[in-house]
Amino acid sequence: MRIYNPKEWFKAVFYIRRSDTLKKLYPYLLITAAFSGGIAYLELEYLNLSAKSWVKNITIVHSLLGFALSLLLVFRTNTAYDRWWEARKQWGSLTNVSRNLALKINAFLEDDDAALRHFYRKAIPMYSQSLFAFLKSDYTTFMLDENEHPELGDAFSRKKHGPNHVAALIFKKTNLLYKQHKISGEQLLVINNELEGLTNICGACERIKNTPIPHSYSTFIKKFIVLYVATLPIGYVFSLGYFVVLAVPFILYVLASLELIAEAIEDPFGDDFDDLPLDKMAENIKKHTQEVLHP
Repeated sequence: MRIYNPKEWFKAVFYIRRSDTLKKLYPYLLITAAFSGGIAYLELEYLNLSAKSWVKNITIVHSLLGFALSLLLVFRTNTAYDRWWEARKQWGSLTNVSRNLALKINAFLEDDDAALRHFYRKAIPMYSQSLFAFLKSDYTTFMLDENEHPELGDAFSRKKHGPNHVAALIFKKTNLLYKQHKISGEQLLVINNELEGLTNICGACERIKNTPIPHSYSTFIKKFIVLYVATLPIGYVFSLGYFVVLAVPFILYVLASLELIAEAIEDPFGDDFDDLPLDKMAENIKKHTQEVLHP
């Protein structure tokens, strides 16, 4: 993720970034322009169709379907953004849970207990770091896939759940403190919510990561956009003429860009321009935890 000024119009309009949809769609826009020009030549020059031809009425179908397509794209984009924002809220919660756990542990432990302080200074931020690596790995991506993935090797099937192991380590150490009477039962209950919160946040992130949008819905939108755009020049050539060479690719750019934006933000744990900066968040958690649990 890169911090930018949302009020800056000049750079937003004229500067093309690596993640801009125009770069991804450039070849398809050229193909669409050539296809539209071919349809225009075929109808106007070769077949000599007039504006009174019934083919002109195809635009009525596009007007009716345009509303349905717009609703589908709006729902698609909103659903993808909800996934992105949910992921951001979960990592915001992880930051708060880690801070609260560090603050409470700091209050419960003796100031001169360097060994235990050192343990929690390492273990609490280790959870966010292991979750970051876990969400970036192929193990999370394919953990619910019904197909086998031999190309990933045997290490894939033997790979362990890193965040679970770190959480278990923290749980075990905290329970040992209770057994050794270094914290009371009431204090154990006080920090229990934070300890459970770590696993709850991990589960929510896994839900976002390994549950993509239904395949049938995604493929239907793509087919709808392609068929809608491919049939545009057939009817609009009578009112726009050869201008369809520019108009139709522009319509494709708008519609396909919405789908590409949705695809980019529906997986907030990737390495794209708009994905969440999990490494920076994990680093901040480590920094703030170590500030609280200083030796």
